Amino acid sequence: MESDDDPVAMGVELLSKVEHPELSVAEAVDRIETITTDPTTTRTILDEAEKRGVIERENGIIRPTGGGFVRFESQVVTKEGDFTCRRCGTGISTGHFIKLDAGELGPFGSSCIRKVTGRE
Repeated sequence: MESDDDPVAMGVELLSKVEHPELSVAEAVDRIETITTDPTTTRTILDEAEKRGVIERENGIIRPTGGGFVRFESQVVTKEGDFTCRRCGTGISTGHFIKLDAGELGPFGSSCIRKVTGRE
């Protein structure tokens, strides 16, 4: 499940776009696992995001500080094909991809894209 792009940069950017005022560490890790399932890389993403001021961590709670979000109209693209959702593993024919500065993340199904971006 490793991304071809820099997983740390993508993970930090993804955390900067979380729309919820706070997440449990488990919810943040659920999103990060769309990029990497390696525990060391996951820890590095959380540490780097905190170091860069993207999140604050306290007592198992993560609070995004940037107020960013994913713009569905311009940052989420759909592609038709034979895909496997990167979050849940379901076979999908329409893949949703998030265009981040650090690279493209996906594919996701229609419900998983909302979960990853914090819309659900």
